[in-house]
Amino acid sequence: MIRIAFALTLLAAGMADAQVQLNTGAAARTGQGTGAVLRTLDKVSGEVIDVEMSVGQTMAYGSLQVTLHECRYPANNPEGDAFGLMQVVDTREVQELFAGWMVASSPALNALEHRRYDVWVLSCLTDVD
Repeated sequence: MIRIAFALTLLAAGMADAQVQLNTGAAARTGQGTGAVLRTLDKVSGEVIDVEMSVGQTMAYGSLQVTLHECRYPANNPEGDAFGLMQVVDTREVQELFAGWMVASSPALNALEHRRYDVWVLSCLTDVD
């Protein structure tokens, strides 16, 4: 938990090639993805949809507008934990519902709070994908 909080702090600082000193003494580097895979859930209908988004792209999902600003992952494991910097706006109420980092392995750590919809990060897309 402390490792995730520390990694998020470094990521939020916008470090292009962050180095995180872990308890093992080894340094972990993050890579920047070209996009992300997001999972959406409509709590009323129960419909689950996985969506691929590019960095900088905005998508409409019901009354929400979801923008992906950045996606980071462990450089030595592109399939590993993803950190997505996102913004979610409710277009009906013209209100920002979420702005910040979502962590794939801990979606409840910093989650979107909406009565009908859930959106969370599953993984980053890389040039290899």
